[in-house]
Amino acid sequence: MPTALGRGHCGGHITLFFTIEDVLDDPVAQGSRGAGICLKDGVEAIAKGEDGEGKLIVRFQDGDYASAMYEDVLEELTGEIPEIESFDWELNIRMALPASQGFGMSASGAIASAISFQRAIGIPHEECLRRAFLIAHIVERKRSSGLGDTTALSSGGVERRISAGSPFSGELLDRGPGISEGWASETPVLLIWKERTGRHTSKYIDNPDWRVKISDAGESAMEIIGVGDWESRRWSDLIDQSLIFANVSGLEFDASRSELIVAANRAIQDSGFSDRLSAMLCMLGESVVIVPNNSLDGDDWVSELSSVFEGSEFATFSSRVGALR
Repeated sequence: MPTALGRGHCGGHITLFFTIEDVLDDPVAQGSRGAGICLKDGVEAIAKGEDGEGKLIVRFQDGDYASAMYEDVLEELTGEIPEIESFDWELNIRMALPASQGFGMSASGAIASAISFQRAIGIPHEECLRRAFLIAHIVERKRSSGLGDTTALSSGGVERRISAGSPFSGELLDRGPGISEGWASETPVLLIWKERTGRHTSKYIDNPDWRVKISDAGESAMEIIGVGDWESRRWSDLIDQSLIFANVSGLEFDASRSELIVAANRAIQDSGFSDRLSAMLCMLGESVVIVPNNSLDGDDWVSELSSVFEGSEFATFSSRVGALR
């Protein structure tokens, strides 16, 4: 049997506010409503298969991470495509951003790896993508590592999720219960985080007190964001509701986040960009995204603001809003 080789790539995603909707038993129906920003940078996966019996070795090119999620992706895919089990796989993962920091790296990695396995055995492009989103959503929900990232990434761009659940479902991979809408933008963004492991999403979405606070604040935000056309003129609405959500939910008062948002806002002020930029928390990491108040603004501010954090306890990464799917 010849060597099978496939590549997958998926950008990251920043959730700015959300609801928690996971009372149904079926993971396909679970998820969230909310809004956020899909990123150009994310995870690249390259799968190499040789004649075998479904074994998997995962190699990370940018750090030491757990391989369990990728094993779950392969297991779910094997249930859908038995042919995959006739190979032993080596999966190489390159991550542009750290995991557990609110950048959607688990969803991005699950999608990218599911694409790479399928492309390696010749699954057609659109079928491959749809199944990758479905498999990634199921894995995310079973692991309680995410709610709406896969649904958001299925649209791309600046997105809003108006219905919870997987974007695709069923044997024919038809439209699932999850519905998201996105609009295209080349808006520059600057990501800032502490160089240490963030908190796992499950510590919040599985906590009864946080669930109530988050969902109540998310519902209020969606009363504004969920109505009307979704287009670039809504950029200021997105920023406003993100800031309100962080405050009302109480997430911005969590000690590590409070320190981070204060540092980001101070850097914006000291650099003379107070009228031009806004800092928003990335949910549910310990990180901040800085964006221009005008989505059409340029990126001349990025390098100057990044330099403020050089030599500090904070790491930075410049990216852009990702393309529509």
